[in-house]
Amino acid sequence: MNLENKTILITGGTGSLGKALTSHIFKCHSNIKKLVILSRDEQKQFQMAQEFPENQFPKIRFLLGDVRDEKRLVRAFQGVDIVIHAAAMKHVHIAEYNPDECVKTNIGGADNVIRAALESLSVSKVVALSTDKACAPINLYGATKLTSDKLFIAANNIRGHKNI
Repeated sequence: MNLENKTILITGGTGSLGKALTSHIFKCHSNIKKLVILSRDEQKQFQMAQEFPENQFPKIRFLLGDVRDEKRLVRAFQGVDIVIHAAAMKHVHIAEYNPDECVKTNIGGADNVIRAALESLSVSKVVALSTDKACAPINLYGATKLTSDKLFIAANNIRGHKNI
């Protein structure tokens, strides 16, 4: 994917995959316009800002926000070209103990990302991350990720003439 002069936003950007993507993007795509890290955990943002200090990584920005908050996503997606959706509640045992929270994050959050991206005037690509647990799911986490996958696939049908 061509990232030259693009603004990229990673939901769940302070998670393990978000940090790995951040490292990869800065290592392999030095000509990006901006990289926005969106997450709801201010402590993880603080820690990640220590790993990616602004004086060495002037193209990085940190935004507090939750994929459960569609209005925040709409604002966050302004001027963004590419969204990488990595936010998820991913610990199986925690999802089983807190099923409503898992559904709100993994399904509701995915739906909010889709809606905000479709409302955006600038987003041209959305990359949604999945998991092997979404294939023939045997737990709530896998079921919510399968549902999320289906929502993103269906979004291709509701985009109309929008080039996204």
